[in-house]
Amino acid sequence: MMERQKILADAFVFEKDPKLAGWEEACGFSLEKARLDFTSLHNQRRGLIASMLKRSYAEFLKCDGEHWHPEISKWEEFDRMVFDHSETVGACMFLSWFGDLLIGFGSYDPRQEPGFGIVGYNCILPGFRGLGFGKRQIREILRRFRIRGIRIAKTSTLSGERHNSAQRMYVACGFRETGRRLWEGNPSQTVVYYEKKVSDDTLDRTV
Repeated sequence: MMERQKILADAFVFEKDPKLAGWEEACGFSLEKARLDFTSLHNQRRGLIASMLKRSYAEFLKCDGEHWHPEISKWEEFDRMVFDHSETVGACMFLSWFGDLLIGFGSYDPRQEPGFGIVGYNCILPGFRGLGFGKRQIREILRRFRIRGIRIAKTSTLSGERHNSAQRMYVACGFRETGRRLWEGNPSQTVVYYEKKVSDDTLDRTV
């Protein structure tokens, strides 16, 4: 299931949301240190997750629709699953809020615990990227893995220039590359796999 869920939605670095313009200067500290709140899907509407993924992957859909439009049905199926199975699939994800702004969401698959857990979506909406929020979501997923006693975190992203930001983020978070294979969605692209020991405190030193 997680292989169908994945390819991270943080491959492009967009300009900051206009609502954040001048915010750092006015407040005198970096947004990377600003508080984020992580909440469940409780009281949220169906379709929210699929909508966020479509917004996040908008550039992929525009530039390479042949290979990315088939992913839409998978995003919609994931949306149905998190709401239909709120105690299982839905419990393994969170929404991320900067004040009253919904900026993204994270998801994970703990079914192979305690051996390993899989980092699923690390979705940051366009306009909020390049501010360290993606790393913050990874840190939150790893925190949840530690609580569950999961020893290894696994994840993946695509190779290529458009995905450099995701690759750099994982390395900065202490992940190491473990292998590559062709992406079934487009054999001209390669999936890069990463792992990290959850007990490793590298993340806390680098994020």
